[in-house]
Amino acid sequence: MNLGLEGKTALVTGGTRGIGRAIAIALAAAGMRVMVCYRSDDEAAAELLRELKAGGGDHAAVRADVSRPEDVDHLLAQCRERLGGLDVLVNNAAVIGDQPLEGLSIDEWHRVVTNDLTSVYLVVRGALSLLRDGASIVTIGSAAALKGLPGRAHYTAAKSGLIGFNRTLCKELGPRGIRANLVAPGIIDTDEPPQPPSGQHGRLAKLTALGRLGRPDEVADVVLFLAGDMSRYVTGETITVDGGF
Repeated sequence: MNLGLEGKTALVTGGTRGIGRAIAIALAAAGMRVMVCYRSDDEAAAELLRELKAGGGDHAAVRADVSRPEDVDHLLAQCRERLGGLDVLVNNAAVIGDQPLEGLSIDEWHRVVTNDLTSVYLVVRGALSLLRDGASIVTIGSAAALKGLPGRAHYTAAKSGLIGFNRTLCKELGPRGIRANLVAPGIIDTDEPPQPPSGQHGRLAKLTALGRLGRPDEVADVVLFLAGDMSRYVTGETITVDGGF
């Protein structure tokens, strides 16, 4: 299957673990030159780079906290220097929080909203001059934004904000042929290596139509579709990947 990605360039934020890691591996396997950024885990970044380079191609990892404007500036400068421009931008970096509204502090609210919503604004705005005409932006949201989740008002608010941001983005960038789409994963088992299902995992799996939790590579496959030519007339969409939860 030719996705039209051979020789093109991609940036994946939060790309060294879990879903981000699976996305980086999938894009590299499709023939792309991939740069990932990560907040702090140098060992995970080095391990990913070894795996990517074993498959061939010129790939890079940059340490950057995308909630900090100065780190975003550094990251995008590295993209310009090493990649020249971007054909695919995947906004994956995020944090999670679990706190009922009654006890939700303003600091915790800002931590989650800054990392999960404002960071995407910072990266996309900064990358506008790097994105080539016809590029694809894929943002990782959450199916929780469409359903609500007790204890995560700040998280679901931030992820819901991405839906509106994405819809506006597709209209502003459409004249350049740039597409913007959002992938909303459900409950994804990110354990590496995979662990035996816990009691909680089993209970959650029974709530899905497919009777199991998702895997990072199953989210990455949808990102790959949105990155490539097979989705060339798809933009502004939110695609849920939750097994029928």
